[in-house]
Amino acid sequence: MKIRIGIVGYGNLGKGVIKAVTENPDMEVKAIFTRREPSLINLGDSNIPVLNIDKAKDKQNDIDVMILCGGSATDIPEQGPFFAEMFNTVDSYDNHTKMPEYVSSIEAVATKTTAIIGAGWDPGLFSMMRALFEATVPNGANYTFWGEGLSQGHSDAIRRIEGVKFAAQYTIPKESAVDSVRSGKRPELIARERMSRNCFVVTLPNVDTRKIEEAIVTMPAYFADYDTTVNFISEEEFLKNHTKMPHGGMVLRSASTGESSQVMEFSLKLESNPEFTSSVMVAYARAAYKMAKEGLFGAKTVLDVPLSYISQSDRETLIKDLL
Repeated sequence: MKIRIGIVGYGNLGKGVIKAVTENPDMEVKAIFTRREPSLINLGDSNIPVLNIDKAKDKQNDIDVMILCGGSATDIPEQGPFFAEMFNTVDSYDNHTKMPEYVSSIEAVATKTTAIIGAGWDPGLFSMMRALFEATVPNGANYTFWGEGLSQGHSDAIRRIEGVKFAAQYTIPKESAVDSVRSGKRPELIARERMSRNCFVVTLPNVDTRKIEEAIVTMPAYFADYDTTVNFISEEEFLKNHTKMPHGGMVLRSASTGESSQVMEFSLKLESNPEFTSSVMVAYARAAYKMAKEGLFGAKTVLDVPLSYISQSDRETLIKDLL
């Protein structure tokens, strides 16, 4: 029996989930739920039902795991608790500073469901690396650099500002900081010393761009702590140069064991941020399904999920092929 997947939201992440599920033969997409008019969603030759999001509550017996593909700024804080009360869920909520608060909101309602939170690459895979590096070589410091690439969450946060039509935000690591860590040093780096943020924005007609720029550069948790540049451009230029979604980044740890210097590094270079993030979410949907079957309910993060639970392979195969 295949794991029955529901998708909430059909933007870039939702489309990525469709692609990822096709590469996982133990899963199938049973329905897409949208706030838009369902008839406006074009799935080509696919026969997957597209339903209004209000119909989700009627499908609890038809969906094993609901994958939440909305934005972290406003969608997931509301949709996460709403769906986790009824379904096993996976999301890629990415507001690091508000993560404890969000986990608590899910924990309060996921009493008979399994809700895996922040299952992307950061939070997600990078979180795992930070934990692994710190646990294995405790005398040291972790460093996370994002980019160079387009951040979906930060771009979405800009688009939520009144008067913005399109937005793309690129995160750029500062090479001097990366080189310092790789050399074995342990510099004390604040956020703006590690990365800068470059925004490209298309506005609606007759809006005050100064107010929009101020709203961006002062936005807490997203831009206020970084050197942020805002570029206002034409729609034509945006569609020509800023619709692709590459991203990546790295986690490093500069540490020591005795008198020896140890540098650990994990990096990603992604041609499509949403497709990769969707692939991670789909893998963790498998884990949510397995954990729910075992009665392991509540709010979970990637730090709580055994690696074997995200794999299609059984334990014996994993030991033989990967150990």
